[in-house]
Amino acid sequence: MRLAISPCPNDTFVFHAWAHGLIDGAAPVEVSFADIDVTNTAAQRGDFDVVKVSYGALPWLLGRYALLPSGGAVGRGCGPLVVTRETLPDLDGRSVAVPSERSTAYLLMRLWAAGQRPARIDVVPFASIMPAVRDGSYDAGLVIHEARFTYPSYGLTALADLGEWWEADTGLPIPLGAILARRDLDVAAITSAARASVEYAWANPSASAAYVAEHADEMSPDVTRQHIALYVNEFTRDLGDAGYAAASALLDRAHTAGLTPSSPTLR
Repeated sequence: MRLAISPCPNDTFVFHAWAHGLIDGAAPVEVSFADIDVTNTAAQRGDFDVVKVSYGALPWLLGRYALLPSGGAVGRGCGPLVVTRETLPDLDGRSVAVPSERSTAYLLMRLWAAGQRPARIDVVPFASIMPAVRDGSYDAGLVIHEARFTYPSYGLTALADLGEWWEADTGLPIPLGAILARRDLDVAAITSAARASVEYAWANPSASAAYVAEHADEMSPDVTRQHIALYVNEFTRDLGDAGYAAASALLDRAHTAGLTPSSPTLR
């Protein structure tokens, strides 16, 4: 079975057990690591059996794939940030680097920035966004993942915390990364494997340490721990009613605003 996830600590922590054959009865998986913009696009082509994508990409994907209630990234206090090198009032007339046109982060930014008119928006690999803003290639950057812990080290400031904005406006958690499985597979069995992998990770937190570090690039151990603690939470084990409500609210708003083609049924 082909599994595609990001190399970020939350994904490697969560899927370590499944990837290493530690879940009884789970189908063996061949793991590919890719940036979220790559997995969003690959999922539209149907390249993988199980794949981590942005919630913002679901309107284009739920014909072929089913949303799993386990393994993804939904939470509170973990939203994307709009960061700048200089203090700016808004994004009017500015150049902005974003990680993916169909990322949840970009969808949240477009909802937050309604009425603002950036001069240019470019898709940039997320690891390159903060250096590009620091070096003056862009006026602002939309950052995700561990960047919320590290952006001050680049001399950047936060213009907006889109998670805080979303939670204040809706009272719901932020739906960031979704795990999908092809509908022609045994979705129930795949869900069980993903949930068991989450539970194994919590029960054996040191087992995945080498695997996580191997794919965490130059991330410090402290940032790695913060990353996992923030993004792997009760919603990772099971979305529950609040998780599904958050995803539905995001996609309903996006469709109403004309940003996505539909507001799909999630379960």
